[in-house]
Amino acid sequence: MPVTDVQHDLDNLTLTITADFAAPVARVWQVYADPRQLEKVWGPPTYPATVVEHDLRPGGRVTYFMTGPEGDKHAGYWLVTAVNEPSDFSFEDGFADLDFTPNPNLPVSQNVYSFAAHDGGTRATYVGTYASAEALQQVLDMGVVEGASLAINQIDELLAA
Repeated sequence: MPVTDVQHDLDNLTLTITADFAAPVARVWQVYADPRQLEKVWGPPTYPATVVEHDLRPGGRVTYFMTGPEGDKHAGYWLVTAVNEPSDFSFEDGFADLDFTPNPNLPVSQNVYSFAAHDGGTRATYVGTYASAEALQQVLDMGVVEGASLAINQIDELLAA
């Protein structure tokens, strides 16, 4: 399994997930740069993602929805703030209504996804920072650690294909 460590820090308002992949940095980068690859791994297996809009440039926007086993849909968005291909990108990640209007009742996180060569492959570090300990606790209670881990653990299969 690629996920090797998960840390949540209520004092620093962060959730950090570390994963190791047996593929070069440029190949792991493509998982996020290509919307068709991203939608294979963004949601957990029982909530596959459909990427609607994908503009991975500073100021760009990525919109998506995940479809649950009962056909229920859950939308979200990224507002891309920085891109340093292939080493890292930063974005605001939020929940949205099905028309991709941000949902103000759910937490927003500021994220940095970074990729570095490590042991002949790639170490990915995913850091989300929340506005408050309550916001971080809310997503922890919603199962973000389990859902993100299941999603990230799908990347190996995609890389091997």
